[in-house]
Amino acid sequence: MATLSVREARLRRHKRVRNKVLGTAERPRLVVFRSNRGISAQLVDDVERKTIAVAGHGELKKTFKGSKTEQAAEVGKLLAAAGKKAGVETVVFDRAGYLYHGRVKALADGAREGGLKF
Repeated sequence: MATLSVREARLRRHKRVRNKVLGTAERPRLVVFRSNRGISAQLVDDVERKTIAVAGHGELKKTFKGSKTEQAAEVGKLLAAAGKKAGVETVVFDRAGYLYHGRVKALADGAREGGLKF
């Protein structure tokens, strides 16, 4: 039996979670994408197939100095602000197969700190 690569294992976890998690207009899905360079997130309404709000590391000020974990927390706060502007208060968290640890956890905590509930 062949072992899975890290990417294949993450995608398998992501598919398993996506079968159970659905975002609606009242409670959209908060999707996380993590790369080596930074992190981004978006609020998605799966019923209408529309993206409600987006935030990423590219939107941070050029003067921002900090670790990737601090960067993720700031992205979470930006996403919460964009979600509030769009009228979203509660979300369903979709970690996209990533472990709830480190940058993903920091983004979630930043979004909670910004006012999103999940």
